[in-house]
Amino acid sequence: MTIALPQGVQLHAPLHPRFDEILTPGALEFVAKLHRRFEPRRQELLRARQERQARIDAGEKPDFLPETRAVREGDWKIAPLPKALECRRAEITGPAADRKMVINAFNSGADSYMTDFEDSNSPNWFNQVQGQINVYDAIRRKIDFVAENGKEYKLADQIAVLQIRPRGWHLDEKHVTVDGQRLSGSLFDFGLAFYHNAKEQLARGQGPFYYLPKLESHLEARLWNDVFCFAQDELGLPRGTIKATVLIETILATFEMEEILYELRDHSAGLNAGRWDYIFSCIKKFRKDKDFCLADRARITMEVPFMRAYALALVKACHKRGAPAIGGMSALIPIKNDPEANERALAGVRHDKRRDANDGFDGGWVAHPGLVEVAMEEFKAVLGDRPNQWDKQRDETFTARDFLNFQPEKPITEGGLRNNINVAIHYLGAWLGGNGAVAIHNLMEDAATAEIARAQVWQWIYSPKGVLDDGRKVTAELVRTLIPEELAKVKAEVSAQGEDTANYDKAAKIFEKMALSEEFTEFLTLPLYEELP
Repeated sequence: MTIALPQGVQLHAPLHPRFDEILTPGALEFVAKLHRRFEPRRQELLRARQERQARIDAGEKPDFLPETRAVREGDWKIAPLPKALECRRAEITGPAADRKMVINAFNSGADSYMTDFEDSNSPNWFNQVQGQINVYDAIRRKIDFVAENGKEYKLADQIAVLQIRPRGWHLDEKHVTVDGQRLSGSLFDFGLAFYHNAKEQLARGQGPFYYLPKLESHLEARLWNDVFCFAQDELGLPRGTIKATVLIETILATFEMEEILYELRDHSAGLNAGRWDYIFSCIKKFRKDKDFCLADRARITMEVPFMRAYALALVKACHKRGAPAIGGMSALIPIKNDPEANERALAGVRHDKRRDANDGFDGGWVAHPGLVEVAMEEFKAVLGDRPNQWDKQRDETFTARDFLNFQPEKPITEGGLRNNINVAIHYLGAWLGGNGAVAIHNLMEDAATAEIARAQVWQWIYSPKGVLDDGRKVTAELVRTLIPEELAKVKAEVSAQGEDTANYDKAAKIFEKMALSEEFTEFLTLPLYEELP
């Protein structure tokens, strides 16, 4: 199989069956245009992230921007939503590359399905392009799958509305270069999906709908808006055709939620409270603050002060601007063969969705088809037949102090430390093997939850407050002692499931290097990506 490559475009990866249907000359030329026009600004914004981090390391505290006060105080709304995005009570998410999982998500009964090229997906070359094939087929209702046991999977008559999440601005696509430069992972994922499918989606009564991850500022949202305008112009579609929901999953973006909505106002489909990445972002941004230290991950719930303020402020910002406010993911999943544990898990999801619905969220995320009905029931109980509850306007005033009230600091336990080590090694090993959504200890873990696990271990080592509840200081020596013990548990578990354990030895070494290094690794996916085929 060969592909006629446009001028300046090179592929550095093998072509698997049907890859030539996605990596067409026209699609690659379109992606190359996006790269040449927007790569300098992407790099400029990534440098701005580093400069902001340096100022925070030196003691600067984030606050609302004085230069955008007029936006926050102005009288404006986002553009009206298309009918397909009016009702989003239950949204399901999952990786784009798993064909069976894609079909099950579409058929789950959810209002919307966010197919993922980002945190629940290991971005090896096969997964990224196979995910595009799956999206292409699903939009045209040609996707099917036959399992090894002969069971057939195909789309039902009624399916969820598709939304697509490309990778964040910080990630590259190393397998494709333009003029000798790596492509942005964001532009590669968005560009291929939009080029092949936007017109087909419109013809079928939906549209090109996206989720945008990891934004840290309204200027990063402005870049996405300019990408959307350029892409629509290139394909001859009216501006405003694209609709995108932004995940508020960084502490810095919390101070710019209204500005982010404003930048994308013609293309906005609201905001989502990406809670797990948000916790990771807090640890990462204040990693050198000696007064900052969070308790065991299990203690950082949506009820603790800084998470509560963030969630309610998101609802306030969205409803003020006529935008959907979508609640974040409960990591709980159904538990087979243990009715009591399963009932506890379902009760946890009910509690999570009931709180969000009562707080004013218009919908929420789940990670498993078995949880769609639970989430739907809780939102219907509050919303009734209404597609949203924008009439519920929150009147609290939120200050920087509310967002930065990082409690609880205790307890930090040996069990919490061991769990972080165990989860990080288990997830990293699965990720290296091509799986980005992993059920571990009855929770659905993705890159965001793994980031919390490894970041907390690093923080507890380097923070003076990183002291276990029994009085022991968390040290590099202690962590180094626990790693082989937890690695043995992980290998025994995956071996019992018939999985090769080789990647887990490698994962433990990578984790140890990240956790014990004096310099904090910005994203674990950056060095890990270089290990992927």
